[in-house]
Amino acid sequence: MSRTSGQVHIIGAGLLGTSIGLTLSNLGLDVSLEDSSPAVTKLAIDFGAGRELKETDLVSIVVVCVPPDVTADTVISALTRFPNAVVTDVASVKSSVLEAITAGNADTSRYVGSHPMAGREKGGALSGRPDLFVGRPWVIAVEATTVATAAEQIEKLALDLGASPIRMSAAEHDRAVALVSHAPQVISSLLAARLVDGLDEDLALAGQGLRDTTRIAASDPKLWLQILVANSEALLPVLSHFSEDLNKLIVSLQEVESAGALSVIAKTLEAGNQGIARIPGKHGSRNTAYASLVVMIDDKPGELARLLNEIGHAGLNIEDLKLDHAAGAQVGLVELSVLPKIEAALIELLATKGWKLAG
Repeated sequence: MSRTSGQVHIIGAGLLGTSIGLTLSNLGLDVSLEDSSPAVTKLAIDFGAGRELKETDLVSIVVVCVPPDVTADTVISALTRFPNAVVTDVASVKSSVLEAITAGNADTSRYVGSHPMAGREKGGALSGRPDLFVGRPWVIAVEATTVATAAEQIEKLALDLGASPIRMSAAEHDRAVALVSHAPQVISSLLAARLVDGLDEDLALAGQGLRDTTRIAASDPKLWLQILVANSEALLPVLSHFSEDLNKLIVSLQEVESAGALSVIAKTLEAGNQGIARIPGKHGSRNTAYASLVVMIDDKPGELARLLNEIGHAGLNIEDLKLDHAAGAQVGLVELSVLPKIEAALIELLATKGWKLAG
């Protein structure tokens, strides 16, 4: 049973808007949609994310899912158009949006900024999926002036979407995403940009490490331009520290025979280990050590599904999965991460079922 009551209206039928609409519609809630593009609106409706807005509708919650540079204006408009509704937005930057809404003399008592920490490299309605927010943090930007009942409505909405609401101020949010989202995007893009001039024979050697570190570089440049500019104040210190660390490493590699050079290189790598250990794991805990097994499968339809089905039928849980291909061979490499306590049982199962472990 849903916690959200009343009609939910979504402005912006891209990836996030469509995903929200799909989830809420599946829960039986009344969801309406609009987009600046009539064709996009129709596509999201055909996809099952909601229906068209009617003049007689009594909207309870408005979710603004538009690009950051038009978020504030759209929120101000929504507060006027829907005088009885609580309005939220899902923009990746919160402080600048809040400042613009406040400067516009809008009724901020009915506004609660929010941000789901979820997404995909590809946008648009066709990329929408009802499980996009499951288990993901959803920031509720609470200020001293935030009305408690309005914040509670948006928290209930986030819970209905399968997310985990986290309260913090707009400034705290922007500082956090600069570190965990915006800086990684910049660094991934810079790394991927080095591939443009790479030789074909060099790129043919690319493995999972390169794919892991450049995956998000495939994100929409127009959207990220807006995000980076809007959060530049919080982002610059993170990038400056990264630049300092990189320069120290470069100098040490240039002068590997000099005193302390090897120490700088080693400490850089060790710091990376320490940082990875601080990232919360699947169950929210840090420093969770997983056992890792790499299974070789034939590169043909149905093999991955067969592997996962056999593991599932045995009652063994996979914590994480990565898929790669062996260069020059029709073989897939499936890296399975599991809790150490079931590693032996998984190895025995795989051997019994005839699967071959790499290494």
